[in-house]
Amino acid sequence: MNLEILKVFCDLADLRSFSKTAEKHLLSQSAISQQLAQLELAYNSQLISRKRRPIELTKAGQLLYQGAKEIIERHELLQNELRMLQKTSVSRINIGAIFSIGMHTLPDYIKKFMVNYPNINVHVEYFSAALIYEKVLSGELDIGIVAVPKKDKRLEVYDFVDELLVLACSPNHPLARESSIDIHQLQFEKFIAFEKEVPTRIWIDNILQHYNVSIQPVMEFDNIETIKRAVEINNGVSILPQVTLLQELNSGAIKAINFTNERFARPTGIIIRSGKIFSQAGRYLIELLRKKQEE
Repeated sequence: MNLEILKVFCDLADLRSFSKTAEKHLLSQSAISQQLAQLELAYNSQLISRKRRPIELTKAGQLLYQGAKEIIERHELLQNELRMLQKTSVSRINIGAIFSIGMHTLPDYIKKFMVNYPNINVHVEYFSAALIYEKVLSGELDIGIVAVPKKDKRLEVYDFVDELLVLACSPNHPLARESSIDIHQLQFEKFIAFEKEVPTRIWIDNILQHYNVSIQPVMEFDNIETIKRAVEINNGVSILPQVTLLQELNSGAIKAINFTNERFARPTGIIIRSGKIFSQAGRYLIELLRKKQEE
């Protein structure tokens, strides 16, 4: 079915007037009537009640109107995506990541990508998880990388890496003498936590709750770097991804201790707006980010 005829039909349903629809499309009222007749013939259904003024849609007309609106909106989105693709053919890929992933995990993947696409500008910015979801959905970001990704029908969500969680403490803390610990040893310990709305905080709280461990939160921060500084000066212990502690472990500023109960890990994920069209380079980058998990 011709898309322009569907547009005329939708405008006729919205404006509820043959004359106004004809004026909008620079056509005669007779032409509008003929196009409506073509639709009714194609679908073998009466779409508009001609006995009422202003005109009203029949049940079949309402069904076609809803479907046609979705088709038109999807077509317009596709056209916008293609225009953006043409504008960025020498391309720039915008990635938004939470700071810990962008700083500690993502760089190796970007380096591998640049070997094959040295002329593509991969622009990485750090945002809160909430802002990354917002910017991916609005189209400001091509790819988002977050911890503990949440499902959304508007998004495609793929596994990225599972980051091993360890106990982080100052070398001066009594637990620093242990090579590994049972999570129950954290009972009533002073704890440096993420703020309550941070997904990683919810994930860690669920682990502690599962093992019936009650900690004593003494500080809450929205990022790992500040938590590490508080741990360094022995204000409390924390549970953090081991990959984010490499610099502190090398310098001896923080001690990382594995848990004996099980392998605790923080899931991370790649989020992309559903239906988004990528260049060949963009598709390669996504495949590269997903490759480790698929293997």
